[in-house]
Amino acid sequence: MPGDTALGVNEAVSKKPRKPSPNAGGDISGQCNSTATGLRYPVVPSILNVYAVMPSVVMLKAVKVRIYPTAEQADWLNRQFGSVRFVYNAGLRIMSHRYKRHGQSLNARHDIKKLLPVAKKSRKYGWLTESDSIALQQACLHLDQAFQRFFDPKQKAGYPRFKSKRGRQSSYHCVGVNSGDNWIRVPKIKAIKARIHRPMDGKLKSITLSRTVTGKHYAALLFETEQAAPAPLKAVDAAGVVGLDMGLSHLAIDSNGHKIANPRFLKQAQRNLKRKQQALSRKQKGSANRAKARLLVARAHERVVNARKDFQHKLSRQIVDDNQAVIVETLKVKNMMKNARLARHIGDASWHALIEKLAYKAEEKGKHLVKLDQWFPGSKTCHVCQHKSDTMLLNIRSWACPACHTRHDRDINAALNIKHQGIVQLKTAGLSVSAH
Repeated sequence: MPGDTALGVNEAVSKKPRKPSPNAGGDISGQCNSTATGLRYPVVPSILNVYAVMPSVVMLKAVKVRIYPTAEQADWLNRQFGSVRFVYNAGLRIMSHRYKRHGQSLNARHDIKKLLPVAKKSRKYGWLTESDSIALQQACLHLDQAFQRFFDPKQKAGYPRFKSKRGRQSSYHCVGVNSGDNWIRVPKIKAIKARIHRPMDGKLKSITLSRTVTGKHYAALLFETEQAAPAPLKAVDAAGVVGLDMGLSHLAIDSNGHKIANPRFLKQAQRNLKRKQQALSRKQKGSANRAKARLLVARAHERVVNARKDFQHKLSRQIVDDNQAVIVETLKVKNMMKNARLARHIGDASWHALIEKLAYKAEEKGKHLVKLDQWFPGSKTCHVCQHKSDTMLLNIRSWACPACHTRHDRDINAALNIKHQGIVQLKTAGLSVSAH
């Protein structure tokens, strides 16, 4: 059957269905850590969702750098990305076909990974030997993680999909990797020129190579450092606690009354994007001019994404540096995107990405980030007398409390309520919050 012989073997596949291991992750025989996308620190488990850094001797820190491969190296990277993509897609095809035809569930970590040595010895798939074996194994583990997310009811992930050669490509390496002042090295290729824009101390654990849709190459370097993590703050000044209310007219409103304007990067680039997308639609499919037009559209979108990331990094750094604790509300962006009239503006605001940047920057400095419950009624509760209104429409931007007759700005009132509730949760977690 074509689905069973996608890698040239049929006997090596176990006929007994295996239950996916709950601890299936990204390590290969315990040697490598597959996470190379950001800082990772131990987090205090708490029902209050209070983030803090625990003192530790060993920390993992990642830095993403731009690399500049030569034409020969770029050709090898394209083949490497293609091999990783092929292993992932072939494994997904085999698992889907076996379940549909025979009702058997295969495990990518155990069953599909066993096919790699057999496929490399075959005449049809012998070209897989030109790629890094660790990267191919990691593709199987990524497929296993995709199925783990699919079967986890809490994550609500869809069925794994095939990877396309037109999207972002990546390849993971953790054996035989090295880096210098202006270069990096991965197995089976000479040193690649890199722009190391910040000092990196510690032991290099892994390198994840990637290529964007616009053809730019990057490398995420994961280091293991032996520096002491900052101790979490046990005493917090109430003046150093800030509550943030997210919005569309203003991106964020803090409890001090400051309103941060929403840059609306996508709206600013709308005319440019529209012109280039219309030019793309007029090109003949499969032509070289269509490929050039598609690249122009991708570059325009990339500029929007980069501008938004730069703004959020600077804003989150300023908020974390100026405060000891940051209180935010939990937003269900996926449900909010169902509003067809506001979906584009909500996506352009990118609240979730901003909160994630606040979280890891607070962890890095030993400060606290508290996420309130999504049903906390911050907007329709008076912060003076705690009177709660029954309903409040979205178009009401200011209102008077019927109990104490105080006039409120909707957003500032919500930010103050978020701050007060966050202080309560900090005290419940055992922290000392002084009033002065």
